[in-house]
Amino acid sequence: MKVVVCDDSMEDLEKIRGLLTKYVEKNERIQLETEYFMYSAELYRRIQSKAPGDIYILDMIMNEKTGIDIGSLIRSRDADSVIIYVTSSDDFALEAYGVRAVRYLLKPVREELFIEAMDYAVTDISKEKKETIYTVKTKEGLVSIPYSRIEYIENYSRTLHICLTDQKRIQSIFIRKSFNEEIRQLMESDNFVQVHKSFIINLCHVEKLASGSVLMKSGAAVPVSKTRTADVKRAYLKFVSEQYP
Repeated sequence: MKVVVCDDSMEDLEKIRGLLTKYVEKNERIQLETEYFMYSAELYRRIQSKAPGDIYILDMIMNEKTGIDIGSLIRSRDADSVIIYVTSSDDFALEAYGVRAVRYLLKPVREELFIEAMDYAVTDISKEKKETIYTVKTKEGLVSIPYSRIEYIENYSRTLHICLTDQKRIQSIFIRKSFNEEIRQLMESDNFVQVHKSFIINLCHVEKLASGSVLMKSGAAVPVSKTRTADVKRAYLKFVSEQYP
């Protein structure tokens, strides 16, 4: 789940960053990827090519493009994303209603109101996506990871090393079952393929196939065993053809 924040005040942008950090610390099972913009026109151009987020936290009054400009563009391209406005004025509440913003928070943003807004947004997005979750046991407890956040998983010394799309890594406790049993749930999805006895990849995050390996979008090179090369190539070509008919 990706959160995009845009505010042309560096001070206010850092305050939102701090609030998001606190939110993640209090909700360890929620995996959030974040991206920050100081220039509203830059975010506007990004959305024109491809909507980059699930949850948008937008300042209302900005140079070049206002929060309403960005919100209107988001809505024209994505009916399901969540928009939260933060602003120093309550003069634009009606316009915010027009782009179906879920919350309208006045600066300085109170932590309890921000957490409530994020809880609502995360719940709303989860319902819309109906995303399948992979649960892994770690030293800190059970961690739930959306399939879309998993880039690849490595079985190393009887522990799972789950590499996420934001390049974070989650390590499981010692596994008693075989690797194949641990990933059985993932293998039921067409997006995952086992490329090596110790590796499984998410085809959604493959950059290209190479000789003896798969290059992921993060830059990681995941080895492909010789016995699986033909199957991996076939699975990847099938996946690409279905994504881009």
